[in-house]
Amino acid sequence: MTHRTVSDGTDTPPGLPDDVFARVTSPHPACPVEITLAALRGRWTTLLVRELLPHEHRTYTELAAALPHLSPKVLADRLTQLLDAGVLERTRTPGWPATVTYALTPRGRELGPVLQALWDWGAAGEGRA
Repeated sequence: MTHRTVSDGTDTPPGLPDDVFARVTSPHPACPVEITLAALRGRWTTLLVRELLPHEHRTYTELAAALPHLSPKVLADRLTQLLDAGVLERTRTPGWPATVTYALTPRGRELGPVLQALWDWGAAGEGRA
């Protein structure tokens, strides 16, 4: 295993960033990994992001139809969570009835490769528990 020497003179194993948060001894809310995990926390969250990745905009009804086993309460909770995390944007178009759509922000679209990496990692370890 190859190690890198970082700016403070310590060695960092491969795969760990040269960052102060790479060496903390307990979870810290400012850690980039913790921020990512907080944005994706909860069941159904990754599936909602997956549903939004190939689409410009989706309505609540379209998302509910795409994930029929997701309860309306959890769908509303996850949409709020993703909005608060800056992953989604909500657009209300006036009219009768008003139309509300959800879309990934540019930052939210950056989760595509993250989800793909999680999928690849899980698929490679399938059956190895």
